[in-house]
Amino acid sequence: MGGLQNTWLTHNFGQPGLCAESGCERDASAGSSPWYALYVRSRHEKVVESALKGKGYPAFSPFYRTKRKRVDRIVEIEIPLFPGYVFCRFNANKRLPILTTRGIVEIVPANKPHPVDDTEISSIRTLALSGLPVQPWPFLASGQRIRLNAGPLMGAEGILLRVKDAHQLVVSVSLLQRAVSVVVENEAVEPIFRDDYAARALQV
Repeated sequence: MGGLQNTWLTHNFGQPGLCAESGCERDASAGSSPWYALYVRSRHEKVVESALKGKGYPAFSPFYRTKRKRVDRIVEIEIPLFPGYVFCRFNANKRLPILTTRGIVEIVPANKPHPVDDTEISSIRTLALSGLPVQPWPFLASGQRIRLNAGPLMGAEGILLRVKDAHQLVVSVSLLQRAVSVVVENEAVEPIFRDDYAARALQV
């Protein structure tokens, strides 16, 4: 494998819509349901995403473009940001249409649906729509949490790291133990303290 070069995130977020498959019925509650992570067969992320959208479910599996070195040239390829996973909104009490979708192995974790944190999904979507270079990053279980208060990533939350001479925002999806990162400007960063989460919980 060649070295990883600059990366650009591509996105195709699903929206609730009419069922495109003959004989299927769209779940009207899907658009307001929590997001779940689906474990899919290798290299089936786009196939599963398309099939779920055909059934009327909001679904997405973000990809990023990256340049890889080959023996005689440099090629640009698309790679899933979360290999083997697709995110989807659906009613967990009506999950049979999800489980019968071709390419899906199971709902994470092990067919016992547990929603992905809304803040994590929102932040991943914000990164994907920003147009900034994004890349996979090792999952971090702990670290200083931050919120961006300006620029195209405003509102995204995650962990601030310093890598060489740049600061990066790392957004984690705890359920999958995966993370992604993007370079951020210091002026747009503000710290998040435990009291912020306590205050937010009281507002729910």
